[in-house]
Amino acid sequence: MNVGKKMAHKAEELKGQAQKMIGRASGNRRLETEGHGHQAKGGMKQVGEKIKDAFRR
Repeated sequence: MNVGKKMAHKAEELKGQAQKMIGRASGNRRLETEGHGHQAKGGMKQVGEKIKDAFRR
């Protein structure tokens, strides 16, 4: 996986974590749910890239 994509996927995951925490702290369920979605999406992209890397070798 190239470094740029890895950083972008990790950034998306961290953005989701922050958004989820802010939503939880403020009692905003919609923000918390969106954060959870971003976190999961970033994680899944990382897994997809790792699978691609495994097949390239």
